[in-house]
Amino acid sequence: MANSDKNPGFIHIFTQTQYMVSQISEGIKISVETYYQPDYSNPVNNEFMFAYKITIENNNAFPVKLLSRHWYIYDSNGSLREVEGEGVVGVQPQINPGQLYQYISGCNLRTEIGKMHGTYLMENITNKKTFTVVIPSFQMSTPFKLN
Repeated sequence: MANSDKNPGFIHIFTQTQYMVSQISEGIKISVETYYQPDYSNPVNNEFMFAYKITIENNNAFPVKLLSRHWYIYDSNGSLREVEGEGVVGVQPQINPGQLYQYISGCNLRTEIGKMHGTYLMENITNKKTFTVVIPSFQMSTPFKLN
């Protein structure tokens, strides 16, 4: 961290996060941070790897269980992939009221820029009713493409 000379009350925080977005739906706050993974990418072969960290915060008065996920993944060349499956990173976490759950996963793209969005199917553990939570659209971009 470094203080700004022009405004001593302002603090710059430097991070490798390239992009962060948050959205609340059905009382669940989803925040996403993305990171380009140069050590796992090969731009010459159009292979670009990104990691993303998801934070799921339960703002409801009841516990929830994340049952499944549904992703839409777009490359900037117009291609679309859909990914569906149970849970996230091999688990179906229970998140109690006021608590959060974080996980890190990854996505490979064939272009320097892409985006993802999707949904989680959640269950209200108290009444066993299911509901859908929106995962906001987030960008993945290589640093050299943004400069």
